[in-house]
Amino acid sequence: MEGFYNKTLSKLEMAIKELEIDANNPLQRIETIISKIVSCLSEVKKYVLKEGFKDLEEEVYFFKYQKPVIVAKLIYYNTIYKIEAKKPFGGKQVMEACLNEKLVKLKRFSDGNIEFLKYYWTNSTYLDHKYFVRGQHDIKLSLDTIFFETDHRFSTSHDYKVAKIIANDRLQIYLEEQLNSNTKIEEGSESSPLNWTGSKTALTELIYALYSQGVFGNADIKVIAKTFENTFNISL
Repeated sequence: MEGFYNKTLSKLEMAIKELEIDANNPLQRIETIISKIVSCLSEVKKYVLKEGFKDLEEEVYFFKYQKPVIVAKLIYYNTIYKIEAKKPFGGKQVMEACLNEKLVKLKRFSDGNIEFLKYYWTNSTYLDHKYFVRGQHDIKLSLDTIFFETDHRFSTSHDYKVAKIIANDRLQIYLEEQLNSNTKIEEGSESSPLNWTGSKTALTELIYALYSQGVFGNADIKVIAKTFENTFNISL
């Protein structure tokens, strides 16, 4: 299972990175990314249903640490897609209100799942046999409604909640960067004295190289690209 999963995840992440560098048609780009994630998840599900797990420990590990990583990407990009598709008109203040509303929703999720969050982040294991083993759900352990609608051959009671935790952490970074970006653009209305005189392709490759190396931490590549556009007076 480990070898198949790592190979499949690596292939997915490579495809996403290649797509992330494309600054054109953001909605279309995200649609393609979502399609690739869904396809990857389908491959993993097919493997699990066919091969199963060698023991209970492998099953727990898959539903606690592996499947949620892929599902978290789906939650993240689907949320970004909805934000991009429904961007409100009305300027900086309206956009900031929209982004802050999303942040409030993330906090609401954390507040409503504080006990499980502590369990997960402290690497506790005493309830793994209920949280991350198929067919062992307990209605008393705060189940999400989505669990009752999923394929129980490929789901446990809390693997989706783990995916939400991972996705929400990344979404918080994205939303805060968007807020900071809006503020900086508003404050720094003066044009930069620097102009990019090379090709757009060269600058795009530079941005991608810096993003791949993680020199800007967890910054979203769109934020990095926008910063370069503003700094060097160029539209990518």
